[in-house]
Amino acid sequence: MIVEIQCLPNPPGVPSDSYRHVEAAIAEVQRSGLVYEVGALGTTVEGDPDVVWPLVRSVHEACLRSGAEGLVTVVKVEQSAGEEAPTIRSLTGKFRR
Repeated sequence: MIVEIQCLPNPPGVPSDSYRHVEAAIAEVQRSGLVYEVGALGTTVEGDPDVVWPLVRSVHEACLRSGAEGLVTVVKVEQSAGEEAPTIRSLTGKFRR
């Protein structure tokens, strides 16, 4: 399974750390140990659905725990029924420098 998670906290951070709440979400992904890629407008994560689904919730809640007053989280999900599930690398590798 591959998901792209975009957290849109309000505000995105605090005066001393402009993106504190967004970075709290990314830190949650990093702690998961899953394959991930941080992009300019979201973070893509790949892994077993039984691990990824709870992570989506945890990432969302990390923004709130870090002090965001409000939050919208946008999630895109790719999941294949077959054995040949795509990976981040198989979908984007030819576009990387």
